Amino acid sequence: MQDEKPRRSQAERRAETKSALIKAARELFVEKGYAETGTPEIVKQANVTRGALYHHFEDKTDLMRALVHQEAEAVAADIDADTNTSQTPLEAFMAGAQAYFSALSVPGRAKILLLEGPTVLGLQEMTEVDRITGGATLLEGLRHSAQNGFVQNIPLEPLADLLSAAFDRAALEIANGADRSSYETATKALLAGVLKTD
Repeated sequence: MQDEKPRRSQAERRAETKSALIKAARELFVEKGYAETGTPEIVKQANVTRGALYHHFEDKTDLMRALVHQEAEAVAADIDADTNTSQTPLEAFMAGAQAYFSALSVPGRAKILLLEGPTVLGLQEMTEVDRITGGATLLEGLRHSAQNGFVQNIPLEPLADLLSAAFDRAALEIANGADRSSYETATKALLAGVLKTD
């Protein structure tokens, strides 16, 4: 007699269904765009019922929100893994920028976070997502640098916003095939100009 597979708990089944929906939505949003993707396509690709979609998410926008959070958290984790307080501020910011460029080079991620996300959720909500993920890391790095005399007489939150926009533009260009080394050289020059002790 064959061993029976252990029965999955209700929580495990729910988590699997939710994960399948996010995965299906990601594939379709990257391939076709959010606006061109219908919920019937998502449930078909996820191999779940329409009721399952609405059990886990209010609507297609809520599904996009979950996808954006998942992708943004993955980016933040990559940046955290590559930066530490033993680095000089310039080294830490460059390591963070390089980790960001790599994370945004994951196929489809730049489209989700930099194009589709802002269009669907709006800039204000995307800014909030950024602040609790990668943006928080950037501001934390600037505060650490300022405490050590490397950023002087510059308001830190606006500076974080400007640097974030620059990193986003570079990441989008790199994800679309631009020469990464050129953007890294320009990024280093930009950061060296900001992180000065005199």
